[in-house]
Amino acid sequence: MPLQPQALGEALSETLTLHSTLCRREAPAFMQALAQGDDLVVACTQEKQLFTALAEEAGATTSVIRFVNIRETGGWSQDARQATPKMAALLAAARLPDPEPVPTVTFRSEGKLLVIGPLDAAERAAALLADVLDVTVFTQGPGNAGGAQERRFPVLGGRIQALAGWLGAFELQWAADNPIDLDLCTRCNACVAACPENAIGLDYQIDMAACSSHRDCVKACRVAGAIQFGREAQVQSQSFDLVLDLRTATATPTFVQHAPPQGYFRWDGQDLSTLLRLREMVGEFEKPKFFTYRQKLCAHSRNQAVGCTACVDICSAEAISSDKGRQQIQVNPHLCVGCGACTTVCPTGALSYAYPSAQDQGAKVRSLLTTYAAAGGKQATLLFHSQEKGQQFVQELGRAARLGVAKGVPAHVIPLALWHTASIGIDVWLAAIAQGATQVVVLVTGEEAPQYLDGLQQQMEVAQTLLLGLGYTGTHLQCIRASSAMDLDASLQLLGRTRQVVPAVPARFAVVADKRSTLDLAIDHLIAQAPERALPEAIALPAASPFGDVVVNKDRCTLCLGCVNACPSSALQDNHQKPQLRFIEKNCVQCGLCATSCPENAITLVPRLLLTPQRREARVLNEAQPYACIRCSKPFGTVQAIEAMLGRLSGHAMFQGEALERLKMCSDCRVIDIYSAQNEVKVTDL
Repeated sequence: MPLQPQALGEALSETLTLHSTLCRREAPAFMQALAQGDDLVVACTQEKQLFTALAEEAGATTSVIRFVNIRETGGWSQDARQATPKMAALLAAARLPDPEPVPTVTFRSEGKLLVIGPLDAAERAAALLADVLDVTVFTQGPGNAGGAQERRFPVLGGRIQALAGWLGAFELQWAADNPIDLDLCTRCNACVAACPENAIGLDYQIDMAACSSHRDCVKACRVAGAIQFGREAQVQSQSFDLVLDLRTATATPTFVQHAPPQGYFRWDGQDLSTLLRLREMVGEFEKPKFFTYRQKLCAHSRNQAVGCTACVDICSAEAISSDKGRQQIQVNPHLCVGCGACTTVCPTGALSYAYPSAQDQGAKVRSLLTTYAAAGGKQATLLFHSQEKGQQFVQELGRAARLGVAKGVPAHVIPLALWHTASIGIDVWLAAIAQGATQVVVLVTGEEAPQYLDGLQQQMEVAQTLLLGLGYTGTHLQCIRASSAMDLDASLQLLGRTRQVVPAVPARFAVVADKRSTLDLAIDHLIAQAPERALPEAIALPAASPFGDVVVNKDRCTLCLGCVNACPSSALQDNHQKPQLRFIEKNCVQCGLCATSCPENAITLVPRLLLTPQRREARVLNEAQPYACIRCSKPFGTVQAIEAMLGRLSGHAMFQGEALERLKMCSDCRVIDIYSAQNEVKVTDL
């Protein structure tokens, strides 16, 4: 691995000393650096455990030690000699401070485990866990061998009606509808031997479809009294901390979502790692609260109408639900797995990724790109990958390149590990292109939920269409699907075959907390640096676009202004001086609340990006002549709205004569007329 400490030091503005055996003979140099109390970056992830142990032994409490991999990601590659700019970029990003801490979500488990499955398999699994967990078995048939004669674990039976919850808070509900009471059953097998239809298995439950009601089993169980056919089914419930499910994935009820809740495990009876993980699930556990939610910005619901459901549809953990009554969404932090897909597709930024935040990720991206360019790097490509399987593939690829069986990560490709690839979306992607990246690539490894992949492709299509419309030719955003390191190798080698047009002058803005603000900064820079000076007035975008126009059918619109009340982003506005519906296109998120709440079905959404200055200005979509009160001549409502109301209510029995005339009055005059009328019976007269 050809390291160039002088070139790296110049790019990082510090003097670097090359160490080739820092974890062995040169360990004193590491200890000496610790003694100075400065923060350290160690370019070796392989010996992370060793360096951490050395720091603990030295009592180094003031130094923050960070680790970065420049070996598999750069040094072990076919074009390692050109990888110095990338190494400098990775080292610079590693120096950034850790994200600010966020609130946490707490789980408490006392080790109360429910095992669901065939009795023989369930008891076998229970035997492997019972020394550390409090096990209860729910039988789902006898299996091949049936239950053991020795009753070691509580056994429940019946028909499961519901299973819900998370680590430390699972709730099982079932109907005990079998004639055999498992609490009374002694497993003597007398009923099994007595049944002529073989309707009783070694799970000691009766198959009612096979039973002919001869009741020989009742006679055989006369002493224990465990069998009673006339017993009414009882609905029972019990709480558990953990669930081990031995049933098939299609069994119901169960957790069918892509990301099941923490504490729920499936086991095929083979992979012992599942049982090892279960044995460690006792105690108190914490995870970051990955998201922040601002209802004021949410485009989900207004005025009892539902608009945007992007976050609800894409959540692979089913942690997000609609609360139409409160005009918001509800996020269950215990079910949230922190993938961030909801924040990626949220058009307004009402849901944002909290740990690490968009600002933290944006700062890391900007540091990578600026350092890479300062060190002489060209055609920077950002490779976003998960810190689990994605990172595994990258490291395997580096080792394969070291052995000469793969080409490795190209010099212009800068890997960046994320908690989940869904945690970064269109705002950071476009900001990266504006800041100097020629390509943004997301590595998909098969661990992602299908709905996330759909959302990812839609968002990339929007961003790519926008860039092409501005004259930036090439493929700037794409997904790489890989099932192995060699798949990744082949895909990475294809990236350099296309040429992308990017801004001549990279942007220097920072990614901010507000998603729309970051998008505006990126788009403004991309427009200003567009290679084609004769830009179109607008760029047509796909339906998933968070930008667009609103078209109003003036013949249908009565200017009721219900759409103004529904708009969460102040894109639609009224005019206090006269009946007008105004629109600021820059604010529109294309959530559809205006269209769904319009009683006249007069609104149509047009996804696009307007490039003229009018994008930021309020323009009139519809206006009407005000209707003058017939009593005081004060304007109220519109002529069209009042006439439409009169037409609809004129045939109603409650609106005849003077009552119909009052509809032509303003609210003040209407009240005065009601109380001053001499020929009408009033409530006060009764």
